[in-house]
Amino acid sequence: MKPTNSPKTYRVKSFGCQMNVYDGERMAEMLGERGIVPAPEGEDADLVVLNTCHIREKAAEKVYSDIGRLTKGKTQDKAPMIAVAGCVAQAEGEEIMARAPAVSMVVGPQAYHRLPEMLDKAVQGERATDTDMPAIAKFAALPERKRTNPASFLTVQEGCDKFCTYCVVPYTRGAEISRPYGDLVTEARKLVDAGAKEITLLGQNVSAWSGEDDKGHAVGLAGLIRDLAKVDGLARIRYTTSHPADMDDDLIAAHGEIDKLMPFLHLPVQAGSDRVLKAMNRSHTAESYLRLLERFRAARPDLALSGDFIVGFPGETDAEFEETLKLVDAVGYAQAFSFKYSPRPGTPAASMEGQVAKEVMDDRLQRLQAALNRDQWAFNRATEGRTCEVLVERKGKHPGQWLGKTPWLQSAWFEGDVGIGDLVQVELVEAGPNSLAGRLRERVAA
Repeated sequence: MKPTNSPKTYRVKSFGCQMNVYDGERMAEMLGERGIVPAPEGEDADLVVLNTCHIREKAAEKVYSDIGRLTKGKTQDKAPMIAVAGCVAQAEGEEIMARAPAVSMVVGPQAYHRLPEMLDKAVQGERATDTDMPAIAKFAALPERKRTNPASFLTVQEGCDKFCTYCVVPYTRGAEISRPYGDLVTEARKLVDAGAKEITLLGQNVSAWSGEDDKGHAVGLAGLIRDLAKVDGLARIRYTTSHPADMDDDLIAAHGEIDKLMPFLHLPVQAGSDRVLKAMNRSHTAESYLRLLERFRAARPDLALSGDFIVGFPGETDAEFEETLKLVDAVGYAQAFSFKYSPRPGTPAASMEGQVAKEVMDDRLQRLQAALNRDQWAFNRATEGRTCEVLVERKGKHPGQWLGKTPWLQSAWFEGDVGIGDLVQVELVEAGPNSLAGRLRERVAA
């Protein structure tokens, strides 16, 4: 018999990257296996899981702010049980337990498969911390995929060996580990059986994935993609995030040879200055990055490009920032993510000389984002008049309106008699800076 204080409802709040979204979904599935259900919209949950990200500025302080909001004005018997998961939990687990008595559980990103047994202890009043890093062990302990979204995530690789000087991932997610080929093919099939039409393969450095296929042959990410493309019912494949050092010839060729592999590539560069890139411990130069993109575009001419940028890295000069703007102009990104540098405790860059003033970073970020927004809108305008396949993902704000993604990962909205999960032909009629208005043409044959 369950104790009377066992949680009956939960809410998982995930921050940061798509891998956190995947992890959040898997934690929700484990709680569901225990008979705990999602809290209705607008109602408090008995259990709240804060699935944290350590990449962004003041990540830990934001966690404490959330904990405060969850407990403010609540008596002990009405406050939710709180679990802190993810990369902040990994990096600062003991401190969280000491500083936030309202937290019952702290679990790292490689140990969240043990959340149910930690919950059992928490119900008995025993606070628990688990930040072990047992590599791939957690995946075998997770429940089978039983339901999913039309566009779903599948983690294939975790950790990173690159040790960029600004990044905490090697310390919070561990070394690069690839999940076994057979496990991934099986999970992909189950996702499709559960309703997925599109799968995005995830990894901190997804292009480093490697394994052996069912014939014992060594394969890389391209080989995995080729075999997943054979799964009946799977219409689209994407992958993220990659490192320029691990983009091999086979992966480049796959973009021109596999129809199910969408014409979209997210490939972070971080800066346009070779000196800054070297200080970041990035193994590419601006020139080698541009030549790599040329090869991808030669394989798939309609490829949409995305990237990541950091402005204000220690020692970055005005002239070096201008090199970043020059690279942006040369690429013409369809979309991109940009951030001000923020020191992550324990990383080499945090103690580097030449920390850039906040007002300088603010100005640089505004200028960079203006250029990126300009190019995103230009890319959207260039697709006006095209008719393309859109995967319907959710309802729009108005009756009869639907939202979905184009092959180039643009958001498109349109009206018509369709349903979530349908693949439809949509004419893109009007581009905005962040989305496109479309006109429904026809459904795509299954």
